Amino acid sequence: MLAARMEPSPTPKLSLAAAGSVLIGTTAAVIVLCILIGWLAGSAAWGFLTGAILGIPAGVFMTYKRYGHAL
Repeated sequence: MLAARMEPSPTPKLSLAAAGSVLIGTTAAVIVLCILIGWLAGSAAWGFLTGAILGIPAGVFMTYKRYGHAL
């Protein structure tokens, strides 16, 4: 009795440049948005700080959401 042929599993597509772009782009977008909100509230510096604190986890989450299947 012969074993059934196994199909090769597809390799996940992971582009490190694209993953980095998603990370940097999302982080920068959140920082810019928070700078604008902070500027309207009277302090762009606090907006930048808030944007950096919120932007880094948002960038990591979006990168994981987009490329998590490749891990």
